[in-house]
Amino acid sequence: MGSYEEYEKKVKENEAENEKALELFEEDLKAAGLGEKTIRNHLNNVEFFLNTYLQRADALTMREGTGQMSDYFGWFFIRKCMWSTPASIKTTAASLKKFYKCMKEHGLVDAEEYEELADDIKYGMEGWQDECRRYNNPDEDDPFSIDFDF
Repeated sequence: MGSYEEYEKKVKENEAENEKALELFEEDLKAAGLGEKTIRNHLNNVEFFLNTYLQRADALTMREGTGQMSDYFGWFFIRKCMWSTPASIKTTAASLKKFYKCMKEHGLVDAEEYEELADDIKYGMEGWQDECRRYNNPDEDDPFSIDFDF
């Protein structure tokens, strides 16, 4: 990417664009009649993905995030988010899918990009949830672990 200053500049640009996208998403969620708590949960899930995960190494744009589902859910979310559970993977994926559908409807991502993201979520979900279960309960699948419940 270049210098750290270039990276910081790119992150700030991305965060400004992300803020606009999140505002648009919030407007659409309100227009759909969702409750305030549900809206807040969706926004928090998406904001973390956009402004933490996508910015952590390469300062990726919101649009570039459409191709990041497998890495995000299959590795980062499981290992770096202490709240990761199979259920939180499912709800976070639903938030991201809803967000990117909104972005598609407003012309900010292509239909192809959205369809690829939706397919990644559909076909990756079971594996991500299984990996999360194994990660959160490492002894569960270990045939050599000793059960001391007598």
